[in-house]
Amino acid sequence: MQSPLPVRDGVNATRLRLPEEGPWDTAMDYMMHRWGHIDPQGIEDRFDAGEIVGEGGIPLSRHTKLEDHTFIWYYRTLPPETRLPVEINILHHDGHLLVVDKPHFLPTTPGGTYIQESALVRLRNQLELPDLIPMHRLDRMTAGVLLFSTNPQTRGKYQVLFEKRQVQKEYECVSAAEPAPGYPAVEFPVVVRNRMTKSRSYLLAEVIDGEPNAETRIERLETFDGGPAAGADGAGQRLARYRLEPHTGKTHQLRVHMASLGLGIVNDAFYPDLLDKAPDNYAKPLQLLARGIRFVDPVSGRPVEYRSSLKLSEAAPARP
Repeated sequence: MQSPLPVRDGVNATRLRLPEEGPWDTAMDYMMHRWGHIDPQGIEDRFDAGEIVGEGGIPLSRHTKLEDHTFIWYYRTLPPETRLPVEINILHHDGHLLVVDKPHFLPTTPGGTYIQESALVRLRNQLELPDLIPMHRLDRMTAGVLLFSTNPQTRGKYQVLFEKRQVQKEYECVSAAEPAPGYPAVEFPVVVRNRMTKSRSYLLAEVIDGEPNAETRIERLETFDGGPAAGADGAGQRLARYRLEPHTGKTHQLRVHMASLGLGIVNDAFYPDLLDKAPDNYAKPLQLLARGIRFVDPVSGRPVEYRSSLKLSEAAPARP
């Protein structure tokens, strides 16, 4: 449903569905029930200023009946955020697409404690593109190629490509060169298939019994001696760089599939073991990178490919 309020400061207005019935006479009564313990005066002020609207952008008053609207929209009060010490590099920009290198630690879209500090909001504000919408998502801890639609008129053409899996994605990661103790040896390339699920109430994705719904092809590209950050003693661990080609797009799929082989990705705080929550360590980003993406552009009809210019910090040093 289209919001009647425009994007403000790079952020969409929040939509709230009002209940059809309940012990509330007015829309304001219901909002007081939900959030009155936080800022009752602020809610009253917003109604008085006409900043809370219903369908068609009609301003609501303190006395608007609950049943008068199904959905209402308003702007959230955004808490102050500390700017993350990472930057976005633009790889391509035209009348239909924006392609960027998203850095580690920056979320794709607003959520939780990250609103202004998301790739979407930063780019909307930086480029003055309020209609910017991501075509897919990368985890906050994953870096690399990320596509946005800049044109609402052609957005659907690109969305269809993703829905029909007509977009080929390539990732790279750095993990141990050999599986952890207790895991069998792996002959590369290997295709991992299983059934994955993830609930909103639990941080981790899980592998369960059933028909596979997640598939990744994994190829080992090179092996090398890890640097000081590679192991607990800072020496002796053999690492490898892998190419990952997902054929599905489940949450945390690549991290789960690597961990299932006993090859958990370097600096992964979730898999194979969930570590205690700690502040972001910008010196130790997750060693997972969306290296490239390719498809037939639905507007030009030509094959296109976009490649990341980033490098994984634990990858083998460049040869002279």
